[in-house]
Amino acid sequence: MATTDKTSPDAPAVKAVKTTTKAKAPAKKAASATPKTPAKRAAAPKAATPSKVAAIRQEADGVLTKVKSSAIDAANSGKDKASTALDEVSSMVEDVARTLDDKVGAQYGDYARKAADALTGVADSLKSKEVNELLDDARNFVRRKPTIAIGAAAALGFALTRLFKADDDAA
Repeated sequence: MATTDKTSPDAPAVKAVKTTTKAKAPAKKAASATPKTPAKRAAAPKAATPSKVAAIRQEADGVLTKVKSSAIDAANSGKDKASTALDEVSSMVEDVARTLDDKVGAQYGDYARKAADALTGVADSLKSKEVNELLDDARNFVRRKPTIAIGAAAALGFALTRLFKADDDAA
């Protein structure tokens, strides 16, 4: 607290600073403290009536049905594109097999033909099965051979990354 010393009329005003240290005592609630006003509480949401709940569920079911339908359509489209692509790759591998027969030997051409036959078999399997059957087959395969499934997923991820990177570089 600053004070002015006025003991002598000729003496200049001197400021003295009073320093004291007080131990901090725990704060006590005084009875005379101003009361705090209670915070406004948000109004509780009104309970939905059974008819509103039924309407919401019905709308959600409709949306879910549309999403499932769209997903199945997209999967069927992808299945058709994949089987067509596999058929094209199979025909290219057969062409390579003929070239290998002429240039390297029939033994190497046979390897290529076996690969082409395997690709054709996969394409035919895709064409003949529904999407749900393919998903069940995939689930069963993953359960039986998880190591191969993880390796295949990693290889597919690597291949897709390379394809997308090459696409970005070309653009």
